[in-house]
Amino acid sequence: MRLHRAEVRFARPVVSDLETTIARQFKSALFGSRRTIAIAVGSRGIANITRIVKQTVSSLREFGLEPFIVPAMGSHGGATAEGQAEVLASYGINEKEVGCPIRSSMEVVELSSEGLEHPLYMDRQAWAADGILLINRIKPHTDFHGTYESGLVKMAVIGLGKEPQALAIHHFGVRGLRELIPKAGARLLDLGKIVAGIAIVENACDETAHVELIPANQILAREPALLEEARKNMPRLPVDEIDVLIVDELGKNISGSGMDTNIIGRIRIPGEPDPPSPRIRSIVVDDLTAESHGNATGLGLADVITRRFYNKIDFATTYRNIITSSFLERGKTPIVAETAHEAFKIALRSCGAVTPGTERVIRIHNTLHLSEIYLSPALADEMNDNPNVQVDDSSANPFDHAGGLAGF
Repeated sequence: MRLHRAEVRFARPVVSDLETTIARQFKSALFGSRRTIAIAVGSRGIANITRIVKQTVSSLREFGLEPFIVPAMGSHGGATAEGQAEVLASYGINEKEVGCPIRSSMEVVELSSEGLEHPLYMDRQAWAADGILLINRIKPHTDFHGTYESGLVKMAVIGLGKEPQALAIHHFGVRGLRELIPKAGARLLDLGKIVAGIAIVENACDETAHVELIPANQILAREPALLEEARKNMPRLPVDEIDVLIVDELGKNISGSGMDTNIIGRIRIPGEPDPPSPRIRSIVVDDLTAESHGNATGLGLADVITRRFYNKIDFATTYRNIITSSFLERGKTPIVAETAHEAFKIALRSCGAVTPGTERVIRIHNTLHLSEIYLSPALADEMNDNPNVQVDDSSANPFDHAGGLAGF
């Protein structure tokens, strides 16, 4: 099997001057007489997140405010204060770099939950501040689809609610995410502690396409439109029918589910339908990103993994994340092959009697970066009429002499 390198072209709207765009949106009237502002940060894999946070801190200081950062990431980082601070540090977010303190704690205060179906929690240090500013990317969720998915509303509820809130919401499964988060988010926004949110939308090439400071009383109305913008900007594989998808790496910095379920067409949550496309018979994953710190959440979305991947899994951290979510299918261990080449052969065999030369195989680096991919000859031929895909005439063996994946 030899694969052809291909360049996939996507629309690429980009914010040209990120710092200036952020700075000009800040208004002193937004903060009134407040003094201390907790900046909620937490989601992995956001392009330019350090620059965005640093400029936010600078803009707040220009108005005489005293910002500090709280990790807003539910049960991630092993559900410990130290672990969550380490996750932020892995993004480059530390006191020296962004210019304000990082206050990481798993302590929460319980707020009034009258009219809700679950308790309501808030990070204790954020609640003690005069105001809270959320920073998050708006994007389609990997577990469900609804009016609000990944974004400011979800961060306000689960991110700032820490592990207790994550457990309370996930107790209701997908219904908790789709229906209960918006209700809890509306309650939190009504309390007046959250001042505003900075919403980020990215393009298909993992670049900042839009950044917008939204006053708290406008978040519920504005976020759905930004979600649709994010959905239109998402990258996609160039075909719907695939025999084997080879994924070089899976990771929490790539997607909350390790691989973006919108890209691979698999959700693996009982009762939640898979996306209609793409339809992939077998998925191979070769490696776990260093930024995941052993958290292999999403390994159950694969069919075959390599020993290289398996040996990097921190099962305690992975299982804590999986059990909190309640989506156990995603934590099940696939077949483990000794090499990537062996994993590929197992995956292709599972596709049944495929005529040699007609194999529909794609190799990607990860589900976040799809501008450069590799295609089997049958798929390369199909791209002749696709103006958005440029395929190299030459091809190469994707495996090295030891059976590992050759450089991407």
